[in-house]
Amino acid sequence: MPSSIRAPLVYVVDNDAEVLRSLRFLLEADGFEVRTFRSGEALLNGLTIAAADCFVIDYRMPHMTGVELASALRQRKIAAPIILITGSPNRNILTNAAAAGISHVLIKPHIAESLLTHIRDAIDAERPPSP
Repeated sequence: MPSSIRAPLVYVVDNDAEVLRSLRFLLEADGFEVRTFRSGEALLNGLTIAAADCFVIDYRMPHMTGVELASALRQRKIAAPIILITGSPNRNILTNAAAAGISHVLIKPHIAESLLTHIRDAIDAERPPSP
């Protein structure tokens, strides 16, 4: 790969360390660069969040839900696509996710192949068309 082309950078936020390890392995094996965070606060305190090409955020976390984190990112004018993962889907989550600017909502536990497709689609939708 030429040095001028970098791998897409995906930020993953989940309070479960095992989930973070699994998602990091999955995404890195598919060629993504990955940064992981154990909380929304840790992500928001990071200095380089504007560099992310996509965010993968768990819905249910202590102190801040994934929807609240997405809203905070949008308030900071972060435009990268956000994919929310949840094990307990309901209409309120879907409605609130859309209002917070979340691109996709995926249902746990079987998200591996679907997640890769959704990340690629979300990043491709944000890129300007090639000349």
